[in-house]
Amino acid sequence: MEEVKLSGFRKGVVGVQFLFVAFGATVLVPLLVGLDPSTALFTAGIGTLLFHLVTKGKVPIFLGSSFAFIAPIIKATEIYGLAGTLSGLVGVALVYFIMSTLVKIQGIKLINKLFPSVVVGPIIILIGISLSSSAVNMAQDNWLLAIIALSTAIVVSMFGKGLLRLIPIFMGILVGAIVALLMGKMDLSEVANAPWIGLPKLIKPSFNLDAILYMIPVAIAPVIEHIGDVYVVNTVANKDFVKDPGLHRTLLGDGLACMFSGLVGGPPVTTYSEVTGAMSITKVTNPGVIRIAAITAILFSLVGKVSALLKCIPQSVLGGIMLLLFGTIATAGVTNMLQNKVDLTNMRNIVIFSLTMTIGIGGATFSWGSFALSGIGLAAVVGVFLNLILPKNLEEKKMKDLK
Repeated sequence: MEEVKLSGFRKGVVGVQFLFVAFGATVLVPLLVGLDPSTALFTAGIGTLLFHLVTKGKVPIFLGSSFAFIAPIIKATEIYGLAGTLSGLVGVALVYFIMSTLVKIQGIKLINKLFPSVVVGPIIILIGISLSSSAVNMAQDNWLLAIIALSTAIVVSMFGKGLLRLIPIFMGILVGAIVALLMGKMDLSEVANAPWIGLPKLIKPSFNLDAILYMIPVAIAPVIEHIGDVYVVNTVANKDFVKDPGLHRTLLGDGLACMFSGLVGGPPVTTYSEVTGAMSITKVTNPGVIRIAAITAILFSLVGKVSALLKCIPQSVLGGIMLLLFGTIATAGVTNMLQNKVDLTNMRNIVIFSLTMTIGIGGATFSWGSFALSGIGLAAVVGVFLNLILPKNLEEKKMKDLK
C-alpha cells in the first residue's frame, strides 16, 4: 500500500482521528475493571511514546488498554486487592522482556521458523474475527446510529476528496454523534459538570509475589497477539518491521509500556488493532501521525471536559465504526497469506490453518492449575506447535501411503 503524504495540519487532524478510533476501547477497559479512564488515556499516550522511542520511531503502532486482562484483573483484585493486582500487571512486562531477549539472541530465523505465513495468516484473521463480537455488541445498542456512522465512514472513504477522504472515521463518529444528540440519545450533562483541568488518578502498586505469578501466564496470549499485530502492520504499511527496527524492539516497547502503566495505576497497554484498521482504510501509515494521537491522548487525559465529551459518544456509534475496522484486520490476514503464496491445497497447511482457526473461533481453553490459555493465544500456540512437528513433506508422504 502506497503511503499517503500529509502536510503538518493534516497529520494533526488524522492523528486526532486515530485517537477517536482507539478511545472507546481504551476507556472501556478501566471502566470494567474499576480503574480511572483518564489514567488509561494517560498511560496509553505515554506507553505509545515509550514504544516509539524504543523502536526508533519507525513503527506506526498505537498502544491502548488490553482486553485480554479484563477478567484476570477483576479476579485478582478480589484476591489480592487493587494495589497488589497492579504489581502483578507490572510483572507482566517480564514476559515481554524474556521474549524480546530470545528474539534478540536467536534473530529473525527463530521468528520465521515459529511464525511462517501459514501460522501468522490465521492469527491475523482471528484477531479481526475475535474483535467483531465487541463491535456487534456495541452497535446493537442502537442499530440506526451504528448504520449511520458506518455508512458515513464508507461514503467518505470511497467518495471523499482532499482532507475529507483522510478522516472517514472521524466523520462517521461526528455524524453519528450529531444524529444521536438530535434523537436525545446523547447526554451532555457530564460535560457541563466536568472540570476543565482534571489530573489522572494515579495509584501506587504494592508488591505481591502471588499476584505477579497469577498475572504472568495471562501475558502469553497478548505477546503472541503482538507478533501477529506487527505482521498486520507490515502488510498495511508494506514494510518489514520484524527486521527493522526488529521484533525484539517492538516486544521490548510493549513490555516497557505495560510496566509504566502498572506503576501508575493504569491497565496494561498493548498493540491496538483498531488503529491498524484505521490505517488500512486511510492509507496513512506515518509513525509521526501515531505520535500525534499519543500526545492528544495525554492532553485529553488532563482536560476534564474533553474526556467527558468523548465519553458521551454512544457506544452504538463507535460500534458501527468498529464493524468496518475489524473486518479490514481479518482481510489483512488473508492478504498476508496470498502475498506469501500459502498453498491451502497442501495437506500440511490445511491441518495447521483449520485447527488454528477452529480453536481460535471456538474459544477453546487449556487450564493447568492457575495457568490458563484460551482463544487466540491457545490457537497461536497450537499453530506454532503443529508447524514444528508436522513434516514438511506431509502431502508427498500421504500420497506414498495411498499407493
